[in-house]
Amino acid sequence: MKRVRITYEGAYHHAMNRGINDEAIFSGSKNKIQFLDYLKACSRNLKIRIFAYCILDNHYHLILENSSGRMSDFFRELNGIYGMYYRKMNGGTGYIFQNRYKSTLIQDDSYLQVAIAYVLLNPVRAGIVKNYADYHWSSANEYFTNKASELVDNDFVEGLFQSERNLVDFVYSRLPLDFTNFPLVQTKYGMLLGKPEFMETAMSKFNRRQEGDSLGVKRVEDLFYEPVEKVIWEFESKIGMRIEDINVNTHSGKRLRSELLVRLKDGAGLKYVEIIDIPPFTQLRLSSLGKLYLDSKNRLRKGNEKVKK
Repeated sequence: MKRVRITYEGAYHHAMNRGINDEAIFSGSKNKIQFLDYLKACSRNLKIRIFAYCILDNHYHLILENSSGRMSDFFRELNGIYGMYYRKMNGGTGYIFQNRYKSTLIQDDSYLQVAIAYVLLNPVRAGIVKNYADYHWSSANEYFTNKASELVDNDFVEGLFQSERNLVDFVYSRLPLDFTNFPLVQTKYGMLLGKPEFMETAMSKFNRRQEGDSLGVKRVEDLFYEPVEKVIWEFESKIGMRIEDINVNTHSGKRLRSELLVRLKDGAGLKYVEIIDIPPFTQLRLSSLGKLYLDSKNRLRKGNEKVKK
């Protein structure tokens, strides 16, 4: 389980992730369309507002608001389901992303404008297109269309820039911009895009949230778990087979299923409703997973105690 990063309900973030070893995990329109479908579903389910996106062959960028306070759940679900889709369609094993994800906290609307421009200009900087609006796999054409976008909060972005002409002018005025030339503050919780003095405000909001959670059970969305596909890959590497091939009609297969359940729950932070859709749990009743998890935890704990003795 990883440490928390600095965030709070309502925080703006620039986030990105790329394929491991720069693998082109989004190559082709089919993969990009599928990722956008997952992005749409995850943002709706977890109530995370998306302001801008850009998907290139080997990485993606998002500008978002942690509007529900569940940003970690959002990325865990998004990267997890896309990772499983990619391996199912393309074969192979292992974690497809280089990191859990990288995120930069954004101070306010003025810095948010710059972050949006930076994301929209990625295809231009990469030499893919000359005009950022010609790139099909970004949110460039989601604004000022006189209709609501199904994915991004275009009303909010249009309010920031006031007019399409202002958006275009602002984006191209930032073409030489590299984030290394912008006021980025490194903290032990991640990067901040803004003025150094904003850190005190951000930490105050973050700490208030932590203090509120300390009164009860700590919320799981504040904890950063391992990506689900990484947990599965490590488990498959350990047992020498794919999880789809576990024979749950045998005693050994049931024990492997039990161990996998604990790993998915404790290591990846999945809920039972998410686990039930993963082989080899699809034939079980959702209501049975709670007892199976507790029994498995106790059995593994006793096994570890015997080893120590």
